Amino acid sequence: MNRKSCLSGNEAVAYAMKQINPDVVPAFPITPSTEIPMKFSSYVADGLVDTEFVAVESEHSAMSACIGSQAAGARTMSATSANGLALMWEMLYIASSFRLPIILCCVNRALSGPININNDHGDSMGARDAGWIQIYSENNQEAYDNLIQAVRIGEHSEVQLPVMVCQDGFITSHAVENIELLDDMTVKDFVGTYRPVNSLLGNESIAMGPYESADFYIEHKRQQAEAIINAVQVVAEIGTLYAELTGRPYGLIEKVSMDDADYALVVIGSTAGTSRAAIRILRAEGIKVGMIKIRVYRPFPEAEVAAALEGVTAAAVLDKAEGLSGTGGPLYADVCTTLHRHRNNLFTRNFVYGLGGRDVKVSDIIYVFREIARESADPGNMQRMIPYRYLGVRENTHPGEQT
Repeated sequence: MNRKSCLSGNEAVAYAMKQINPDVVPAFPITPSTEIPMKFSSYVADGLVDTEFVAVESEHSAMSACIGSQAAGARTMSATSANGLALMWEMLYIASSFRLPIILCCVNRALSGPININNDHGDSMGARDAGWIQIYSENNQEAYDNLIQAVRIGEHSEVQLPVMVCQDGFITSHAVENIELLDDMTVKDFVGTYRPVNSLLGNESIAMGPYESADFYIEHKRQQAEAIINAVQVVAEIGTLYAELTGRPYGLIEKVSMDDADYALVVIGSTAGTSRAAIRILRAEGIKVGMIKIRVYRPFPEAEVAAALEGVTAAAVLDKAEGLSGTGGPLYADVCTTLHRHRNNLFTRNFVYGLGGRDVKVSDIIYVFREIARESADPGNMQRMIPYRYLGVRENTHPGEQT
């Protein structure tokens, strides 16, 4: 029977891991993800799971051990944050190229430097093109639900790719919220028994990690790309099955008040909760605003985003990561590409915000909505507009920017 509980996001993820009962969990501590392997190791010590917990000497070693165990046919999970994810960098590409459905809990934190332990999306956004599926969580309930679904998604025969389940450091990882937990048997039945397509300990003779010359390399990458594309449909299917089980629907995106919206916000992660409050306030004033929350960032839900933005007057894309491209953040680049491919000349603005844990308030979101309404009213703004702006900085980096 399902039960109500109060857990932090880290505790919720660790509990989901206990219910999934993976074969191997290699991990190395780093704030703010440390609680996940710490809590899970207590389940191991108490004999509540059959997992082999491997305490390694670094995050690079953690992902290396994940690759070895998953390649041997063992369902494998780990957790990390920020610089820990950066130390795994080399092995992230190896894991995806081997087509290993490893599950990694990424508790988002700013990358150093400067040194900072607070939340933004710089770590996982830096790994966005490493061949991993990326799922983002707005709150603790989603962190729990997303992890359970990730197992089915990554292990699907048409996918066979690693999955990164992200949540915002401290904002969700350490905050305690009411959530609903499934019973152990329901989770066990939902994820099923891991049956690898191929494994080093299987009956077939296979090779993992051979040198691939120019005669084979591009075909290999094409297969990875096709698996990412396949994941679009698989994510939707698994979300439907999970909704039937829990009553909580999950898709690639979530649309909030978008049916008649004139102005839209595109956002990822916990800021969606702040944006909901801003939308309620502006709707009460008669201003038609809405939000597209990106739940699955890789594969990027192009068709869903394009359809959701049809008929909107203007949109603001919020990036909790600085792409350092000089033209905007990574989410903005993907949204612009989507609009271009769908021949939509929608007025868009990009706001980079929340870097290093800078707080974002309801008033900040209201400001963004009012800015795009004001600027889109002048047709000449599209030609004059700067590529992107910072939200909530003390300096006036760009004319007219919020102070």
